[in-house]
Amino acid sequence: MEQRKFRWQSKTILLLVLPAVAANAVLEAHWWATQVPAVPIWTLGLSVLLGLIAWWMRSATAGAAFTGAAINASMMFSTATVPYYPWRTALIPIAVLLLITSLATRMGRKRKEQLGTAEHSRGRAAAQVAANLGSAALLSSAVAQTYLFRQSGIHFANLVPAAIFVPALAALAEAAADTVSSELGQLLSGTPRMITTFRVVDPGTDGAISLGGTAAGILAAATVAAAGMLALGGDGLVFAVSWIGGCFGLFFDSLLGATLERRGWLNNDSVNFLSTLSAAAFTLLLLVALGAAHS
Repeated sequence: MEQRKFRWQSKTILLLVLPAVAANAVLEAHWWATQVPAVPIWTLGLSVLLGLIAWWMRSATAGAAFTGAAINASMMFSTATVPYYPWRTALIPIAVLLLITSLATRMGRKRKEQLGTAEHSRGRAAAQVAANLGSAALLSSAVAQTYLFRQSGIHFANLVPAAIFVPALAALAEAAADTVSSELGQLLSGTPRMITTFRVVDPGTDGAISLGGTAAGILAAATVAAAGMLALGGDGLVFAVSWIGGCFGLFFDSLLGATLERRGWLNNDSVNFLSTLSAAAFTLLLLVALGAAHS
């Protein structure tokens, strides 16, 4: 009953994300086809392959696999450069995110089933994928990158090839951190405590954090941030800022869970979407502050 009550929130996120990223992917594919045909061929082919693998491994439903493929294609197009190499795009941090979250979800499944916190055996739904990856995809679109770059005053040359992709990378890092901390926090040692009161609670409680789960989440965020830095040719600044932003979003996620979600105002998809968005926003503020300090 509770899930049905909040279903409109999940549908709203999906409707906000999927049409926008699909349109961006189509427009980018058309433009690149006239410039460097290899870009849309590799981008669309690898995106479809990634979606099929997620569906075959039962990490995602068919709808979720399609949503993930559209998001991956949009983000690959937004980070493509000439000369073109697929491994020098957003494909790498996204693939790393999917790998570590899939492994974390599968670890200790029997224990999670006993606790009643195991993910559905069919995998994630389309709205869940949109909630976890949607903000990164929207922020890395060509329109968003152009607008934010002009408005924010970020002029670091070492943030190329995607000058404004760093906040999106932070959003990906947060998505990985949230999933890993939640999945492994149920298995690792450490007493779950509510982030707002530090009172001991049951594993899987909204807003609960544990030492082991938090450490695992911070490590997951670092892994995705490092993968994005290496793929996009960034330096330590790209890694540090996106990692810090991802960690900020991880704690913001727990805060939303302990407050708005527990009060029945938000569902998990909304919390995930807002948390990744908070990671991106915090990272953008860091970049603006750094830009002002260097001006």
